[in-house]
Amino acid sequence: MYSYSYFLLFSGPFTQRVLLTLEEKLLPYDLKLVDIGNKPEWFLSINPEGKVPVVKLDDKWIADSDVITQSVEEKFPNPSLVTPPDKASVYDYALSAPFVQFNGSKIFSTYIGFLKSKDPADGTEQALLNELSAFNDYIKENGPFINGKDISAADLSLGPKLYHLEIALGHYKKWSVPDSLPHLQAYMKSVFSLESFTKTMPLTEDVIEGWRPKVMG
Repeated sequence: MYSYSYFLLFSGPFTQRVLLTLEEKLLPYDLKLVDIGNKPEWFLSINPEGKVPVVKLDDKWIADSDVITQSVEEKFPNPSLVTPPDKASVYDYALSAPFVQFNGSKIFSTYIGFLKSKDPADGTEQALLNELSAFNDYIKENGPFINGKDISAADLSLGPKLYHLEIALGHYKKWSVPDSLPHLQAYMKSVFSLESFTKTMPLTEDVIEGWRPKVMG
């Protein structure tokens, strides 16, 4: 049984990534909600830096979604969620490469840049569109998921980020993924409809409130 803690108000994409991993591997866990603005003493005693998400594995508390998901994969390799290295690395359009490499990191960073932008002409929207277009093309040739027909860790990382993108940009920018990216739209629909995703996704209002400081700051 896992003892798992995360921020009650803003259920971030990194927390959902870990929950998705546990759900896809059919591992039982004990979910504990922590208000990050008022961290209880018991939480700080096991996690002095106060980072979320954090999980207890083999009597050891581990923070950081990268470390957590890797640790879970190593301890519970079946069913495997490993994404082949050529599909998990940051995508690169090197002319010599026979495929697009991808992990979604640039999508998330350009999303945040556009979300925080106050200048419609600063290029942040186009930067995001460029990244989304690249992924749309990748999925067109390699989908329906990043690793083809099988769901993998890369999808469990990217899916929550796209979910936050859809909600936050829709609310704060009145913006949505354009119809010119149908393969991305289909990918998002497929991931968002996974049983594990619907079970772990945060409420729309929590996502909106969670990003408010970024938008208003």
